[in-house]
Amino acid sequence: MEKIAEMALLLDFYGPLLTAKQRDYLDLYFQQDLSLREIAELKGVSPQAAHDIIRRSVKQLQGYEADLGLVKQYFRQKKLVQEGMRLLAAYRDEGGPEKLTRLEEIFRDLLHQ
Repeated sequence: MEKIAEMALLLDFYGPLLTAKQRDYLDLYFQQDLSLREIAELKGVSPQAAHDIIRRSVKQLQGYEADLGLVKQYFRQKKLVQEGMRLLAAYRDEGGPEKLTRLEEIFRDLLHQ
C-alpha cells in the first residue's frame, strides 16, 4: 500500500512530464491494480515489455523527485502550516485578537490546495 501511495504522489507531481503511454501503464498497474500479464494482454505486448515500461517510468519519476524534491517540499510545507495552525489555535484560545481567525482560514486553504 505504501508503494501505491508513493506512486500516486509522484504521478500527481510529475505525471505530466511522462508520456501518455507511461502514464497509462502506471495507471493500469498502480491505480487499477492490474497484473503485468493483464496489462500485457490489454496492450498487446509481452509481460516483460510491460514490466520494463513500468520499471523505467517509476525510475524516471523517482529521478524527478531526487532532482526537484517537490514531494519532499510539499510535506515540509504541510508540516509547517500544521504547526502554524496549532500555534494560532493556542493563541486564540488564550484570548488573542480576532485577526487570528483569518490567519487560520488562510492556513486551512493552504493545507487543502
